[in-house]
Amino acid sequence: MSEKTPLLHYRLTSTSGPEPKDEKTARKLGVVFGVVMPTLLSMFSVVVFLRIGFVVGQAGLYEAVVMFLVAYLIITMTVLSVCAISTNGALDAGGAYYMISRALGPEFGGSIGIMFFFANVCGSALYVLGLVEAIMANFGIPEAVAGLYQVLPSGYWWALLYGTALLFLCFVVCLVGAHIYAKATFIIFIIVVTVLASIFISFFIVGPIVVIVPERSVLNSTSLNSANYSGFQLRTLEGNLLRDYTVDYTTGTMMSFATVFAVMFNGCTGIMAGSNMSGDLKNPSYSIPRGTLAAVLITFITYNFLSLLAAWTCDRHLLQKDYSFLRDLNIWPPLVTIGVYSSTVSAAMSNLIGASRVLYALSKDNLFGGVLALARKTSQSGNPWASVLVSWLLVQVVLFAGKLNTIAGIVTIFFLLVYAAVNLACLALELASAPNFRPSFRCFTWHTCILGILGSLVMMFLINAIYASASIAFMLLLLMLIHYLGPISNWGYISQALIFHQVRKYLLMLDVRKDHVKFWRPQVLLIVANPRSCTGLMTFINDLKKSGLYVLGHVKLGLLDGLPSDPLQNHYDSWLSLVDHLNIKAFVNLTLADSVRHGVQNLLFITGFGGMRPNTLVLGFYDDCTPQDHLQDPREQRSPFFPNVRGAEEPKDLQEEEYVSVIADAVKMGKNVTLARYFDQFNRDEVLGSGKKIGSHRRMSGPFVDVWPLNLLRPDRRGYVDICSLFLLQLASVLQESRAWSQARLRLFLCVEAGCSLKEEEETKLRVMLKELRISAQVQMVAWDQVVALHWQRRGRTERGNLLEFLTDEYICAVNNLIRRHSAPQPAVRFLYLPRPPADTNRYCTYLHHVDLLSQDLGPTLLIHGVTPVVTTDL
Repeated sequence: MSEKTPLLHYRLTSTSGPEPKDEKTARKLGVVFGVVMPTLLSMFSVVVFLRIGFVVGQAGLYEAVVMFLVAYLIITMTVLSVCAISTNGALDAGGAYYMISRALGPEFGGSIGIMFFFANVCGSALYVLGLVEAIMANFGIPEAVAGLYQVLPSGYWWALLYGTALLFLCFVVCLVGAHIYAKATFIIFIIVVTVLASIFISFFIVGPIVVIVPERSVLNSTSLNSANYSGFQLRTLEGNLLRDYTVDYTTGTMMSFATVFAVMFNGCTGIMAGSNMSGDLKNPSYSIPRGTLAAVLITFITYNFLSLLAAWTCDRHLLQKDYSFLRDLNIWPPLVTIGVYSSTVSAAMSNLIGASRVLYALSKDNLFGGVLALARKTSQSGNPWASVLVSWLLVQVVLFAGKLNTIAGIVTIFFLLVYAAVNLACLALELASAPNFRPSFRCFTWHTCILGILGSLVMMFLINAIYASASIAFMLLLLMLIHYLGPISNWGYISQALIFHQVRKYLLMLDVRKDHVKFWRPQVLLIVANPRSCTGLMTFINDLKKSGLYVLGHVKLGLLDGLPSDPLQNHYDSWLSLVDHLNIKAFVNLTLADSVRHGVQNLLFITGFGGMRPNTLVLGFYDDCTPQDHLQDPREQRSPFFPNVRGAEEPKDLQEEEYVSVIADAVKMGKNVTLARYFDQFNRDEVLGSGKKIGSHRRMSGPFVDVWPLNLLRPDRRGYVDICSLFLLQLASVLQESRAWSQARLRLFLCVEAGCSLKEEEETKLRVMLKELRISAQVQMVAWDQVVALHWQRRGRTERGNLLEFLTDEYICAVNNLIRRHSAPQPAVRFLYLPRPPADTNRYCTYLHHVDLLSQDLGPTLLIHGVTPVVTTDL
């Protein structure tokens, strides 16, 4: 396969790679043998032979029909979802688990897979217990006089022994392989169809008879020990229309709609029998939809027809006290017994082999590490014998429950949870609008998925709220374990498709024409030359962004001409790994350009979408400091794509003029500009850690953030309230409002001339402005007469010319010393006013020299030039 990403990914991605030859040869089953027969035999089991009378006798015909309609509504919606997912690509072993995991990702898939595994385990035990119940009804020694064939000892431990023997028989068949199972199911299918035909015929040809009900059903009660089969009588039908819930004679508990529905629904849980065999089917995408839909339709008609016949011909007492009444009124009673035994054995085997296939699929995907390593072992023919063995042992444990109706509720809730997850998977794929989700089966919509989900969840809580809550909690626990401990898969995550769909929708709704200064927030583009040397700056800007857009931009010098492919594509993973390592919330945008200036222009033009575009450009400072490598720890070197830091003798990628041109370009494009200096000295853990030292002082509360809002390179300007100074205040306030910097204290330095009449007036105005802007800061007055005098002496109070012609190094160094003198305690970071670059490009170097002198040796410093209004006093 090519190293490039394929345009078509036909398979529903599997981590196991190409399908082994022995697995291909193991795929032998078609629609009838692989799907229809297993599904029918799973559904035609306990309910059709042992619980039809129970359902009609307790709930009445009306509620019985309602139960079947509700149950089949849920399973039909689920079948539609199964058909949609199964026809959207090639299926592998695992059935419902494989569908859910490849659609929703490993977390949901793995947790639901475990639930589905337990559902099949409990379902297999349920059918074995149903078979034991039928055997004991025919051959168990009663408490009264025993019949000719009633020779088997009764009791809990004897029943457990019989169940163990029957389960071992199922285990042997499943251990041999799926092909033997398919042949066995064909024989059983013929038997079951014959028995059902005899039952239907018996209703029409057998006349009225009196049936002796089992003694245990009338023990310790005033009920009669006989009941009537009246044949087709309107009076009998009228007596069976309404509900009449009584005590279930097998468990001694009072029945209700929920408990009866739980038992009845087990006859509908076999719809996954065909999909469980997906690893053994020749063409799963073809066989599963057709076979499952056919089986569902056949069973629905059969169940409702049998319910009508039972209500029309059997009195209520017979239905409530003899669950084996179909045998008593059959033209040849032993035939029903054979049908019960055959169908329940088949259903038990179906669930056992289904559980083993799900466990095998889970082990192959390695979601639980080495815990399921044993289950991956297979025979030469591809049969997962280890998974069959583990499943058999767990079913044996469940057999200790002892009674069919005892575990019916648990089994039903497990299956309902799986059905809800299948519908959720299909709904998620539909809502994500992924182009590659185009199943050939189109008879579904998001409405059917919603109905399936709601129906499953509602019935779960109606059956047993405690069991339902516990199963959901257990599933969520598994989900969290897989999320944090499981390996990263390459199946694709539906969450990413859904997030993309929603983000695109909301980005279109984010109208830049509705922007307002009240809701302004910094949206930062940080240009990173080499991430090795600026990890401190990247983490600091992450605190400064105030839930805004944060983009790491990088310019790689070069041209695409002559290159075989984009050289940046292979670098994105390295940058994203770095983002994860630094625990920052940032996007990454890389560009290829012939110069740094053109690359930054490209990034400013194209970064973001709609209303989410950078409004602030952050650059590292241009100086002669040698970059330091902050990723020297081998454990932190995430990728070889980050080159070593530039050595002291190596040339830079851009010159001074180009650097200032980048600043000027950003200002022309309406972007705020921030120059970050000395952030290689910034240690976030040290600054924000309680009780840590900063400089020579020990900070007992929060760090200081110093703000100098005056344009110190324009001493002739006295105003403090301009766009740039307000931008400084806003950024400092935003930093203070972040959770990590909530203990920081702002210090605002107001430079005044001693004895000036405006001193008190300026201070008062500044405090009023801070109050109106809701910014908490300490205002400190700084006398700078001597510093200003240096400027005016040089200027000589002549006619004003260009500013840069009159600024001297002596004056700027004096300003720098002034800032350093008023830095006790040492601040964590300083905010300084950055003047706009001059219009004359010939003076760019002088401009950069002045800014360099101004910020020299000040520690972590941000030089900021704001061009957009960012504060308001209005509501």
